[in-house]
Amino acid sequence: MTTFIPAITIPYGVFASPAASMLLPISLGGIIGYSTRPKKNQSQEPVSIKQPPLRPPPWVFGPAWTLLYGLMGYAAHRAITAGLSPLTSTPALIRSTKHSATLYSIQLALNLAWMPLFFGAKRPIEASVDILALLGTNLYITNLWWSIDRTASYLMVPYLGWLSFATYLCVGAGYLNGWDFRGKELRSKQE
Repeated sequence: MTTFIPAITIPYGVFASPAASMLLPISLGGIIGYSTRPKKNQSQEPVSIKQPPLRPPPWVFGPAWTLLYGLMGYAAHRAITAGLSPLTSTPALIRSTKHSATLYSIQLALNLAWMPLFFGAKRPIEASVDILALLGTNLYITNLWWSIDRTASYLMVPYLGWLSFATYLCVGAGYLNGWDFRGKELRSKQE
């Protein structure tokens, strides 16, 4: 079990505010998403990355991630504030809550690293390892939060579902392209 590591854990003040807890992942995800989006003014026609079946249209990803970032941020707010409440917490629950806060911070970093790995660096193997670690970490967090705040745990279910689907898309794209994206770009079907 990972322990509470203050140096890499989001400060409690962020978790204490529902708005800050939700806006942190939304804003960071938006910045990373905007900075890694495919460029439309490329000088030559790129070869498209082959995609697995069931890939939704590109316009779905922005709204889906915004909603999921908001849900996970609110879940973190609920779990961390409930678990650290001096009125209801036990020493064991406080340790588990602090542990989950560190894990939540790690999962957010893993989440934010995925887009630059997949789109920027075009490293499908590393992106697949990242998203598998992200999915596993979130399964563990959801399990930890079950004993702290069940609503927070339930709020993570859509995120886990989307991460499972995103893992399929990531690994599928890597496999279909021979785990090599060099010289290829992800393009929508409308282009």
